[in-house]
Amino acid sequence: MIYKYHTEHLLPVTLEQAWEFFSSAKNLALITPPEMEFKILTQLEDKEIYEGLMIDYTVKPILGIPLHWQTEITKVNKPNSFSDKQVKGPYKIWDHTHTFIQKENGILMQDDIKYQLPLGILGQLAHALFVEKKVREIFQYREKALNNIFGVKELNKL
Repeated sequence: MIYKYHTEHLLPVTLEQAWEFFSSAKNLALITPPEMEFKILTQLEDKEIYEGLMIDYTVKPILGIPLHWQTEITKVNKPNSFSDKQVKGPYKIWDHTHTFIQKENGILMQDDIKYQLPLGILGQLAHALFVEKKVREIFQYREKALNNIFGVKELNKL
């Protein structure tokens, strides 16, 4: 079964500021829950992301078990959107599109994720028991972290 997750967040930044922050993989650690111990393994010398860029990292999403994850940047539409997909990792499918839309009072940042777990019915059970909740918690943490980074006084939901 393929699952979908969508979230959006209004940030008081310019389109250029949003692109600069979110298109840098180095900033992922700043918006990932600390208990996940997110670590980038790839030497990221280029500041600009590009289609075909492969990024390796480790993360501990559940029970402190380290997982190797590799993503590929599959589409770049600077400064409006980019997409990445998991090449190696815990999911059978993980496709994530980041979209930035200019609004009167800032940038509406949207995350759209399509994902599928391996192991058929066992994966569906894992999703119901804890994966869906964990995905939601990661993006809730991300929202709070972004509010701190960009000086937003209160959480905003659209």
